Amino acid sequence: MDHNKTPLFSALRRHAEQNPTQFHIPGHKKGLGSDAEFRAFIGDNALSIDLINIAPLDDLHQPTGVIEEAQKLAADAFGADYTYFSVQGTSGAIITMIMSVCLPGDKIIVPRNVHKSIMAAIIFAGARPIFISPVRDENLGIDHGITTRAVKRALDKHPDSKAVLVINPTYYGVCADLKEIVDLVHTFDIPVLVDEAHGVLIHFNEKLPMSAMQAGADMAATSVHKLGGSMTQSSVLNVRGGRVNPHRIQTIISMLTTTSTSYILLSSLDTSRRNLALNGHKLAEQAIELAEYARKSINEIPGLYCFGREILGGEATFDLDPTKVAIHVRHLGITGYETENWLRDHFNLEIEMSDMYNILCLVTPGDTSDSVEKLLVALRALSDSFHEGAEARELVVKIPDIPQLSLSPRDAFYGHTEVVPFKESAGRIIAEFIYVYPPGIPILLPGEVISQKNIDYIVEHVEVGLPVKGPEDRNVEFVKVIFEETAIS
Repeated sequence: MDHNKTPLFSALRRHAEQNPTQFHIPGHKKGLGSDAEFRAFIGDNALSIDLINIAPLDDLHQPTGVIEEAQKLAADAFGADYTYFSVQGTSGAIITMIMSVCLPGDKIIVPRNVHKSIMAAIIFAGARPIFISPVRDENLGIDHGITTRAVKRALDKHPDSKAVLVINPTYYGVCADLKEIVDLVHTFDIPVLVDEAHGVLIHFNEKLPMSAMQAGADMAATSVHKLGGSMTQSSVLNVRGGRVNPHRIQTIISMLTTTSTSYILLSSLDTSRRNLALNGHKLAEQAIELAEYARKSINEIPGLYCFGREILGGEATFDLDPTKVAIHVRHLGITGYETENWLRDHFNLEIEMSDMYNILCLVTPGDTSDSVEKLLVALRALSDSFHEGAEARELVVKIPDIPQLSLSPRDAFYGHTEVVPFKESAGRIIAEFIYVYPPGIPILLPGEVISQKNIDYIVEHVEVGLPVKGPEDRNVEFVKVIFEETAIS
């Protein structure tokens, strides 16, 4: 296919150049009705292509023209049979994957350290999650992927599962042996769904881990906006036909998508596909070189450690995306959270993420040697400020056992609930989420039975000031549980 073409973006430009008189939404009408300051900042070119699904521009919900052509080009670029554009981010694509294979009551095998969109999809679908614990890195305080052996045990115990979901790569860039997992799951004739939010570049350079489509996965939700150059909230859902139904996938993603789709987001997917298809290998190569230079330089800074391929060799650490630069700061005597704030306050430098012991920096095709040098200057100053006399924090990564699932997450989430003091909730069935960071694994999900160990673990984290997310009560003093009717005497 001719990847120089951008059918959707080109159609938008032609339409804007014709400058038709508009009697349709959006009401700003090419910027004339916009706030003047906003219009001056955004620019008339952007506002001129902020359009809707009129006939010349096709319709994302039932594409037959330029959007269909753009999606076919994307499928060719990503090695998929079908590609669907998402303006609901990768979360929308993930929810589509799960809802297209799971009916109410169906089982789906998922890692415990899943993105909240996966649990949202399980609730929407009424599915029952079968959890696999990820492999914990006791040296770094982070979680990697799931192992083939753990997947095999889950499948042997639950052969009636409707899908297996895998994260590839993890947020920190580490991959299990995806091909081995896919091949195993396919022996059960079950589809493999991949959360590939942080893996758009791996399609385009052999020095990066194997992509979901290369491994033979059935569906993969891929964030083009995170690393591939498109605008925030634009992603793709890549599909391999056979075990999944592309017509049902189109129906589900349409149900989840606004009818006022953003043509700015869609055209950024079209043009980013062109750039990746034509220049992706070179762009990824440059990002890899910059990241490896940063990694080597960081490891020369006292008190800092940036892991690389030396951590590979286990089932859950099969491969690594080196463009994810994770920096272990524990030996400076400070947390990752404190490091993130220090870098912002002292160097006007924003990082991707922090946890108790690490910060994560992404090196992408948008980086240059100058941006990497600014990071290194800041990290050297960080070391100078904290390394001398620092006492390394004790690395403690303890997670309570996965609780008993007493109700399906959907039944619990939509159930009749009451609010009780969290410290007195042992034995009750929770009706909301509780996540503790670090390490980011959900501690309690709707439908699970709260244990005293859960309570002690969460309270301990709240009391030392670590972020606890999920419950409606942000202070976690109270929690929503399933209402229990008392007996009438």
